[in-house]
Amino acid sequence: MSKKLKNILAKSSGRNSSGKITVRHQGGRHKRYLREIDFKRNKIDIIAKVASIEYDPNRGADIALLFYTDGEKKYILAPEGLKTGDQVSSGEKSEIKIGNALPLVNIPLGTVIHNLEIKPGKGAQMVRGAGNGAILMNKEEKYAIVKLPSGEQKRIELKCYATIGSLGNVNRKNRFFGKAGAKRHIGIRPTVRGVAQNPHSHPHGGGEGRSGIGMPSPKSPWGKKTLGKKTRSKKKYSNKLILKKKK
Repeated sequence: MSKKLKNILAKSSGRNSSGKITVRHQGGRHKRYLREIDFKRNKIDIIAKVASIEYDPNRGADIALLFYTDGEKKYILAPEGLKTGDQVSSGEKSEIKIGNALPLVNIPLGTVIHNLEIKPGKGAQMVRGAGNGAILMNKEEKYAIVKLPSGEQKRIELKCYATIGSLGNVNRKNRFFGKAGAKRHIGIRPTVRGVAQNPHSHPHGGGEGRSGIGMPSPKSPWGKKTLGKKTRSKKKYSNKLILKKKK
């Protein structure tokens, strides 16, 4: 019997175990199922048929349901151009075509890829958002140079797997919500401007009538400067892989 691919996704509404809001602007979404996505693509040299392309409420990209010849079923992220009835596979001997997963060493230069691993065998961690695709720029000794959608260039081990093609649902960012309730259905609560609040609630608040923020640099609700603030950790493990930073 195949493993369940869908489970009820528990709501937290941005609150921690004691009920306090730790992430703002969340809550009230519709009930969802969590689809288990195969980011590892470790069923090597086993052909799978695309049974359907489905909507996933937990991500921007669509997903594809695969029926493998050994009877197993799995979900993967659906690349642009993948259709019901297509066949896909993963492994070093796989053909260079949309939906197939191969190690970077076997992928030709200039190929658009997604679902990219950072550590071999760990599963894809990069280029997983709707409409995104990275470009394989170069190969040198143990590493490949990949240009990410942000413009950043990174060194990735040649043993890491990636999937051919760019992800579908490119027009997701152009969606027109139409009414406030549509945002509430997907779990987004209203965001109130800091200048519209009182000074007790936000550093931008207070003043008579409509006023500016009243300070040289904007601040977060907790008083931290936000203009040009670097949010990436200086000790992040993947910093050493960056060849060219994003603009």
